[in-house]
Amino acid sequence: MLLGVPDFTQSHAGVDVLGADCRIDPTVSVMRFGQRAGVLCLADGVSLYAHTRLVLGDVVADPCVGIRIGARTIVNVGGYLSGEGGLEIGEDVLIGPHAKLLSAGHAIDEGDAIIARNRITRAKITIEDGAWIGAGAIVLEGVTIGRGAVVAAGALVRQDVPAGMVAAGMPARLVRARRGEAWPQHHQPEQAATGLRRVWSVVKGIWR
Repeated sequence: MLLGVPDFTQSHAGVDVLGADCRIDPTVSVMRFGQRAGVLCLADGVSLYAHTRLVLGDVVADPCVGIRIGARTIVNVGGYLSGEGGLEIGEDVLIGPHAKLLSAGHAIDEGDAIIARNRITRAKITIEDGAWIGAGAIVLEGVTIGRGAVVAAGALVRQDVPAGMVAAGMPARLVRARRGEAWPQHHQPEQAATGLRRVWSVVKGIWR
């Protein structure tokens, strides 16, 4: 017997496609309404731990609505996964406790002063194979987390994290590459940027 590990299950309320050897805790809940097939699909060996919440809302509101989770991915306790704008999670992904993936929001600069009366904004989140989303991290709509990338615990991610990179902070910044991988051309290393600022401060001091 494995204590604290969900049992294997062959079905779960709200899940359309469930692969072999999936573990889903009985406290996992799915919020959805409307009728459309193939909206929530789990591949083989997915594990959803206690009190995870999968949110789809109105499954016919937009064709982008849906959640797909790849093989052997683990979602730890208290995860909040929104597929209202589309959520694609690859294989062998680790999602830490109380992480939140938020693929939808509300328009705030148009329409009614009452936020709840404004339209829902939607943009797909993609988590590629082998990534790790740390405990308590928040990933916002439209973001892609690259293959093997790491989002540190408590980070707030508003921009893409390239493959093999580590992002941390609020808002998240790239802090280093994993396994000696090169920095992407269009991203300035934070350490280098900090060094340049120090050099510039010294130069300004000399000029003065």
